[in-house]
Amino acid sequence: MRLGFLFLTAVIDWFSRYVRSWRLSNTLETRFCLEALDETLERGRPEIFNTDQGCPFTSREYTGRPEAAGIAVRRAGRGRALENVFVERHWRSVQHEDI
Repeated sequence: MRLGFLFLTAVIDWFSRYVRSWRLSNTLETRFCLEALDETLERGRPEIFNTDQGCPFTSREYTGRPEAAGIAVRRAGRGRALENVFVERHWRSVQHEDI
């Protein structure tokens, strides 16, 4: 893109490092994050769901879905880059290899 931003969200299985679902949006609305989350929950139910601290991921609408399914929701600690290392590495690969 010459101007503007694109936002990517992904749900990655920490054990296999498999991208369970992902979405791309030109707005930072919660809807595209919910779509990725719903797709993931249709395919399986993890015991723990770790999220970033960004506003779409801390909304009650977003965290309520895994909690309603009996999944513990955990947020990445502030300044704890290693907690999201797999997602960050994935986006780095996308940026350098695919875009």
